[in-house]
Amino acid sequence: MDSLTQIVLGAAVGEAVLGRKVGNKAMLYGAIAGTIPDLDSFAPLFTDTLTAIEIHRGFTHSIAFSLLFAPIFGWLIAKIERKSNVSWKDWSWLMFWGLLTHPLLDAHTTWGTQLFWPFDLRLAYKNIFVIDPLYTLPFLIFLILAMRSKRGSIKRRKYNNLGLIISSAYMLCTIGLKGITYYKFKNALEDQDISYLQLQTRPSPFNTIMWSANVELEDAYLIGDYSFLDSKPITFKSIPKNHYLVHSFKNENNLDRIIAISQGWYAISKRGEKLYFNDLRFGSLDPNADNPKFVFSYLLKQENGELIVEEVPRDPEEAKALLMELGNRMIGN
Repeated sequence: MDSLTQIVLGAAVGEAVLGRKVGNKAMLYGAIAGTIPDLDSFAPLFTDTLTAIEIHRGFTHSIAFSLLFAPIFGWLIAKIERKSNVSWKDWSWLMFWGLLTHPLLDAHTTWGTQLFWPFDLRLAYKNIFVIDPLYTLPFLIFLILAMRSKRGSIKRRKYNNLGLIISSAYMLCTIGLKGITYYKFKNALEDQDISYLQLQTRPSPFNTIMWSANVELEDAYLIGDYSFLDSKPITFKSIPKNHYLVHSFKNENNLDRIIAISQGWYAISKRGEKLYFNDLRFGSLDPNADNPKFVFSYLLKQENGELIVEEVPRDPEEAKALLMELGNRMIGN
């Protein structure tokens, strides 16, 4: 999830764990704990594209990280806050839950997390977009109300608990919506007599009214969308896999790595003489185009006999146009 959401969640967890004893300082350190796992976002400054992607939401988003570093951070805070008369164990407990709830929340997004690192298992429930105002804003409002209430008061605890309960209830609701839309897509494929290998669904950006589906066929993928406000049947657009275009790279380790990152949901496109690896899990920037560009696309090129993978920068204008189109599409087809 986005940084603001993780800060709000961390602060609310900090308040729940230690708010009675230290007041707003519990929120402060909870917010810090909720931010720490995303320090892996700075990996591109120090390493290559593929390694940075593999690191993202890896070790820092694991149970192991929470267990190892919570006591260290707890000890540091206990040194800083000597006058609070709170033990390092209490601070460690606050940091543990702040660090752990971050990846637990991220696991609901499309990218997911390696919660059980070092095992190569990425949890991705795909039931909420990384930025969802309906999750964050009510949570933030209740957190602010709690922050402004007297330390240890019933009102303060009530506001904080309401924020946690309402945000969690909304999360459960998105899981239900995902289940409904999955069967909408499944039924549409059956009605159109389409045989498929796999079907995955995910919410569209910033909302849970409209959902998208990736459908794997033998030589292509179908991409479709469905809004709860739709009145017409679901239609699908075909994207050729074009995996044959990278057969010459089949012994390249970097190709295997980017395929593993995409979890096998990828299509190859060619523009001019350039080859692009497109991760289909996050959708396209221009879904109606014949040769669409994708949110996560990587240029494949050979340098000194080695396959180089470079992430293609996203055009802000294309993203703006996509959001406008998304707004119109949400209200029904």
